[in-house]
Order: sequence, then C-alpha cells, then structure tokens
Amino acid sequence: MLRAALIGSLLLANACAGDESLSAYGAAGKMWQLQSIDGAAFPASAHLTFPEPGRIAGRGPCNSLQGSQNAPYPWFETGPLAVTRAACPELEAEAAFLHTLQEMTLAEVSGDVLILSNEAGREMLFKDGG
Repeated sequence: MLRAALIGSLLLANACAGDESLSAYGAAGKMWQLQSIDGAAFPASAHLTFPEPGRIAGRGPCNSLQGSQNAPYPWFETGPLAVTRAACPELEAEAAFLHTLQEMTLAEVSGDVLILSNEAGREMLFKDGG
C-alpha cells in the first residue's frame, strides 16, 4: 500500500511539472521568421525557435542567441539571452530585434503565425518559415 502511494505521488508530481510554456502551445518544432516590428516590415533576416521546453534560440541579422523562456502561456518572458558577438552591416536592425524581444510579455500562436506583444502596444509578428 505504501509503495503504491509513493508511485502515485511520483506520477502526480511529474504530471504537474509538465511544460506550460509557449513550446507546448504550438511554437515548438517551427522556425519563426520575423516579419515585422510594430507593424513595420523588418529590414533583415531574424528568426526564433523553441528547441525544447523552457528554451528559446534563434538568429538575428548578425548573431545567434539562446536562453530560457519558462513563463506559462500566454505569458512570454526570456531569461538572460546568450548572444554571439559578430559584427555585420545590420547591427542596428539586430539591436532593435533583441531589444524588442526582451520587452515582449505576451504570446499568441495561431497556426503559422506567432505574435509577441506587450501592454505598451508593441508587437512582433513571426511566420512559420518551415
């Protein structure tokens, strides 16, 4: 009886520890290409992926990034991002991409569209790039 109770409590603990992040709500397994920031077409190439529960990765116009993203859906919050430090002609666009990404607090996945936004009305629109 005690053994069954222990096994049951372990199974329940694992079920409660399930992924509640954006990854579990349609973002995983896709490469999200940035289309626009605040309604203006993004002038360079940038994308995000969610390679495993609680993780975010991607590439801006110049550098790759990775970090944590553990907020329960629909909330969005990146932990500190590790970003490589290569220079390129699109550094200004990269700075805008990274700065805006860290300001986002809400996420919505609808089919092949990912929208990140915040209460101040800022928005990043991504499409699944396959």
